[in-house]
Amino acid sequence: MFSKILVANRGEIALRVIRACRELGIRTVAIYSEADRNALHVRFADESVCVGPAQAARSYLNIPHVVTAAEITGVDAVHPGYGFLAENIAFANSLQAHGIGFIGPRPETLATFGDKLSAKEAARDAGVPLLPGSQGSVEDVEQAVALAEQIGFPLMLKAAFGGGGKGMRVVHDVAALRRAFELTSTEAEAAFGNGALFLERFLATPRHVEIQIAGDGQGGAIHLGERDCSMQRRHQKIIEEAPAPGLSDDLRGRIRDAAVRLAQHTKYRSVGTCEFLVEGEDFWFLEVNPRIQVEHPVTEQVTGIDLVQLQIRLAAGEPLPYTQDQVQITGHAIEVRVNAEDPWTFMPSPGKITGYHAPGGPGIRIDSAVHEQAMVQPYYDSLVAKLIVTGADRDAAIRRLTWAMDEYVVEGIRTTLPLQRALVADPAFREVRFHTRYIDDWLARRAR
Repeated sequence: MFSKILVANRGEIALRVIRACRELGIRTVAIYSEADRNALHVRFADESVCVGPAQAARSYLNIPHVVTAAEITGVDAVHPGYGFLAENIAFANSLQAHGIGFIGPRPETLATFGDKLSAKEAARDAGVPLLPGSQGSVEDVEQAVALAEQIGFPLMLKAAFGGGGKGMRVVHDVAALRRAFELTSTEAEAAFGNGALFLERFLATPRHVEIQIAGDGQGGAIHLGERDCSMQRRHQKIIEEAPAPGLSDDLRGRIRDAAVRLAQHTKYRSVGTCEFLVEGEDFWFLEVNPRIQVEHPVTEQVTGIDLVQLQIRLAAGEPLPYTQDQVQITGHAIEVRVNAEDPWTFMPSPGKITGYHAPGGPGIRIDSAVHEQAMVQPYYDSLVAKLIVTGADRDAAIRRLTWAMDEYVVEGIRTTLPLQRALVADPAFREVRFHTRYIDDWLARRAR
């Protein structure tokens, strides 16, 4: 087991990793930017190192600075959290070259799943269902048009690299494809440094279901159930829950089995998430996120398994501590991402939190690194906190979530809580009549 870990992140996930390390008896090193000098993750780590100015590119994303911090503090390994350098192959390779462990998958695994085309190839080889589409990247617009006429419209034009909803456009005919091709490629090049595109069948109202996996790197793998992440705005998740409601036992089992097959096939080491689109009784591979997810707490709540500790143990070379039969799912959990944004326009709302009160009581968990008088910085992701509730069943969890959101007070900045309150109260959410574009449609109707 590691004796000292550097946490290459900030905010609630950095604090979450520090707490997991404490339970394992591991010392921690926090890195921070000049803007985060007084942040909670800095205060509660055993050591801390400033890695640069406020801008992420010059601090948290500065690989030489982060690796140097790891070297001078003598850590055994680095935990990247999510975002920033969590899926950066160059970072993982640099740590490896310096004899420092990377708490995540091997660099070659990051390469496989960082490229959506190679990820699809791995899924195909593992017998995981894929949406109809191009077998690889499309070289130019003429090839795209020829393939589109074979596959059929509507289609999604997607960047081979990156994510977060960038480099994606729906096209319904040849004319739209011709107009969108160069624009999407240019956008992908600017965002991800690679303009490669591919085509995939577009689903109008799918659900987004993801499976939490864990693998030992030797071909052993298990799943820890699934999460529904369909409540999204422009491909950004804002409400997640586990287990996914409204799935037949047969469909649930087939999706879980497919994720485990893929993890076994790629000899996946670490925890990760296999994401799928679901429509009716069919499902298709979307991507793999080879890191801890923002929404991992809902899985922890229904399984009782600390995923961050599991991630650390697997990176240290320990065997999987659970068999599939030992993973038991009990109750229902829902997570709301409290973002520092206007709830209706989604404009960022950084600033000082002048009043703060978090809900409490049985079944309530808050993952956050803010407090009264804390500054929500304008330089980073807008996530302020994650409110996670757990109940005996979904109805109980929704009731608990409703009053918990009412009790949650964050003053001085605007947050997305009013939107999430309205969405959870909507009959469509309670009756599981939602899909990945439901919130966008709901907002459009509200604006009329």
